[in-house]
Amino acid sequence: MDSRLSTTPFGRRSLTLAHVASQASAKTRPPEKAVHKWNIFRAICTAKNALGVPERALAVLDALLSFHPETVLTGEGLVVFPSNQQLSLRAHGMPMATLRRHLAALVDTGLIIRRDSPNGKRYARKGRAGEIELAFGFDLAPLVVRSEEFEALADEVETEARALRLVRERITICRRDIVKMIATGLEEGVPTRHGGQGPAEWAEIHQLYRDIMARIPRSATRLTLEPIAEELSLLADEILNLLENHIKVQNMSGNESHIERHIQNSNPDSLPDLEPSFPESRGGGLEIVPEPKRMPEGTFPLGMVLDACPDLIDYSRGGIANWRDFLATVAVVRPMLGISPSAWEDAIGIMDEVQASIVVAAILQRGEAITSAGGYLRELTRKAQAAEFSLGPMLMALIGSRRREKKRA
Repeated sequence: MDSRLSTTPFGRRSLTLAHVASQASAKTRPPEKAVHKWNIFRAICTAKNALGVPERALAVLDALLSFHPETVLTGEGLVVFPSNQQLSLRAHGMPMATLRRHLAALVDTGLIIRRDSPNGKRYARKGRAGEIELAFGFDLAPLVVRSEEFEALADEVETEARALRLVRERITICRRDIVKMIATGLEEGVPTRHGGQGPAEWAEIHQLYRDIMARIPRSATRLTLEPIAEELSLLADEILNLLENHIKVQNMSGNESHIERHIQNSNPDSLPDLEPSFPESRGGGLEIVPEPKRMPEGTFPLGMVLDACPDLIDYSRGGIANWRDFLATVAVVRPMLGISPSAWEDAIGIMDEVQASIVVAAILQRGEAITSAGGYLRELTRKAQAAEFSLGPMLMALIGSRRREKKRA
């Protein structure tokens, strides 16, 4: 008499239509079909989110596959029958309650089929020759039947992940290009308008860039990032056109005065201020940013400041190796943030120049959280004058915020 495979689970477990569908699908498996069990397992791991399989349930599936003696899944002997204790050991000591929950998840997602014995125990009945005639446990047949589905889902997931990685790389490159080209435009005094058309000033271009970047969510999909990447690419092309057109005008003019304007100052102790002049100071010469002879008392180490405010490095020319580089980069950032010369003069009148520059770097790091950088700097200047403001808590708060974001990521 032929043995009948069980259809319903033992005990209180209920039978669902999804379970019936999995069993019906397993019956369609061609006897000669064979798949590599670990290749299918890798495909399932890749497509776990699409399949709705919890990560720890994959550890249980890994343990179940290890009880099948062959690497290839084929034929009729696809039922494994380990006890919960054995299964728990191979699942890295998973608690019994957790093990049962994840076994149920594997059954519900159609990855395995439960073949329960009359008393719910898992075992195999052997014939006189020692061969297994009937086994009660977990049937791995769905892995063979649905192998093409798993591989297709894994390919889709990998293709989407690659596309997301490419669009993120594109955004990173555009971001780097834009901030450094804006810095170059400010340093070289490149005009932003030609024939009365174009943005009013570089600060307006920088604000447009910040508005685009502010639309990037913390957990962004490819569909969300692609239009943002396109906007950043167009903006980078426009800025590059401004710089290239400026070079063409210079080459055509051949005016030596234009060439002399680019000769670097031979004095190593000075660096021209990169902030563009305002109407009331157009007749004056370039402001000189002297390198501080020593770090003022009460100022934090440069490494700590850059750890708290890493966004400032994007605006530097070749990195920030010392306080002179730091001050020169802050001089580029100040007009981008809309900080007026009067607000800056008030700040360095109360705080020393290095500490005021650290405050500007912190304002840049906080980004959209501060709506008016100039007004915020004036408020901190007022608090510093009243001895109500200290740099330490501000820097530690920024460092702590970055560490929390890294942990969440």
